Parts: sequence; C-alpha cells; structure tokens
Amino acid sequence: MFKRLLAAGAAFGAFAFAAASVSAQTPSTLETVKKRDQVICGVNVGLGGFSLPNSQGKWTGLDIDMCNAVAAAVLGDATKAKYVPLSAQQRFLALQSGEIDVLVRNSTITLERDAGLGIQYAGINFYDGQGFMVPKKLGVKGLAELAGATICVAQGTTHEFNVASWFRGRNLQIKAVVFESQDVMYEAFFAGRCDAMTQDSSALASALATRGKQADYMVLPELISKEPLGPFVRRGDDVWLTVVRWSFMAMIEAEERGITKANVDEQLKSTDALVKRFLGVTPGNGKALQIDEKWAYNIVKQVGNYGESYERNVGMDSPLKLPRGLNALWTKGGLMYPVPLR
Repeated sequence: MFKRLLAAGAAFGAFAFAAASVSAQTPSTLETVKKRDQVICGVNVGLGGFSLPNSQGKWTGLDIDMCNAVAAAVLGDATKAKYVPLSAQQRFLALQSGEIDVLVRNSTITLERDAGLGIQYAGINFYDGQGFMVPKKLGVKGLAELAGATICVAQGTTHEFNVASWFRGRNLQIKAVVFESQDVMYEAFFAGRCDAMTQDSSALASALATRGKQADYMVLPELISKEPLGPFVRRGDDVWLTVVRWSFMAMIEAEERGITKANVDEQLKSTDALVKRFLGVTPGNGKALQIDEKWAYNIVKQVGNYGESYERNVGMDSPLKLPRGLNALWTKGGLMYPVPLR
C-alpha cells in the first residue's frame, strides 16, 4: 500500500512538474504585448459613449479609454492600442483564441462567463442595468404594459435570458425577435418591426443620442437586471490580469485624489507619500506590476482619471448626458471604490 502511495505521489509530482514547465515556457500576455509594442483590444462594433469612431475615424468612448489606459501603463503610450470591433457572438471566442489581449466591450460580468469560458474579469468600469425603449406614441409608462408586445433583442447577450425570465415570472406573454447584429436590431426597431427594444440602459441612451431619436422615443424608467460591465482577460494569465485591473484602479484613485490630466505634472511635486508612490516618484508599484514606475502617471497624463473619462464620453459633457449614479465615487454615493494602490 505504501509503495503504491509513493508511486502515485511520484507520478503526481512528475505531472505537476511537467505542467509547471509548460506554464513557465508559455509567455504571459504582458511579455507578448511588450514585445509587440501594441495592446490589441476587442471593442464594440459601434456604441456611442463606449466605442465608436468619430468623424475623423478616431475611436472614442469609455471602453476605448480603458484600452488606452492599459497601453499607457504597459507601453508608456496610450496611442499604442489597436481596436478590434467584435459582435456579441464573436467577443469571447476572440479572447479565448488569443486574437485579442483584452476584451473591453460593454460585456456583463456573470458567474457563467467568469467561471465557465476560460476567461475572467478584471474590474467593473460601468454599472448598468437592462432597460427598454418604446415609441412615445404608444403611451407606455411601465413594463407590465408590454404584455403581448413584440420586443427586439440582440443574440448572444444576457438580455435574451433576462427578458424571457422577467415576463415569464409575471405570467406575461411577449414575443422576442432575436437579431444577430445590434445595428440590424436598431434598424428593425426604428422601422417599426418591434413594439419595444431591450438592451443595457446606457446602450439605449446611446442609440437615442447618436440617431437623434429623443423626440419620438423614450427609455422606460424600470430596470430588470444588474449589468456590471468590465474588461475580461484569459483565465490563468495572472500577471496580465493584474496589470489590467490596476490600470483601471489607477483611474479611480486619481479621481478620488483630485489628480487630473491638467494638474498631474504639478502633483509630481507633492509631499504626500501615497501620491508620490502612486505617480512613481517613490518606486515600488511599477516593479510589483513588472512595468515602468511611471505607469499611473502615464495613464492620468494621457487618458485622464475616471471622472474625466466618464464625463466626456457618457456624462454631462457628452451627447448621452448620463448622471453618474452608481458610477460615482463611493464618497459621493456611488460604487467606484479604488483598492489601495500601495
């Protein structure tokens, strides 16, 4: 019996050593990105406020800023981010296959996705919820009034399950019309093929603003789900996960400390020990992340803090005019709480 245990232990040890050797030989995404000198981000094919090319062809949005922040942290240059537009159906496969380094595509974090797809989330950069848009002429004021309605929904999203579950749980019948592309879904809805359309409330607000439809359509006030959105990386790539996670935390930390694109150079002279550590004047954080000590400074200088990014992309300085709400700092009633950067 003892010999069998020894043999089994030896076999397990050999397997563990072999697995560790393979893992050690596989370069992390951080190494790959440094060697390539570019971060490849999977983004939405076009969602105003989050990821959309402007009239000059330059990509802008909250998710684009997240990509740029990672590039600034790792490569010292926010412009070294490449954006790969992906549909809802393509996004996770593109990450799993290695086509992209990080997925920042207004994707909801769920247990199934985090535990079952070989990927994991690196933070929450926007707290959202599933809403519904209707033509104002219908006179609908609440979701219960949509019983018997035809509702447009995008395939490959959490919205398919949520809408069916919500109405079924209340013994209300609806007809869901599923579309492979969100753009086709928008066209169908505005052409009158559906009585209502469901998506993240921020996406609905984006659709109204970018298409100039505010006069004829409205988003109902009720939300039927929690939709925390954030970046995903491949599971097991812990070094890269850490870099992406702390790149976002740096943006929140900067806002909390009042460090902006405009004053970050002045902040380099701060006598506050935590600010000095944050901006790389005092070394330590960069070494821990295996990147330059000025990583957080580069993010703030080139991209801005979270509040700056929010306001220009989806907040009051943008066409969407979304209030901060849950996306405000924890000190102002929101959920954005930076983990200590020390």
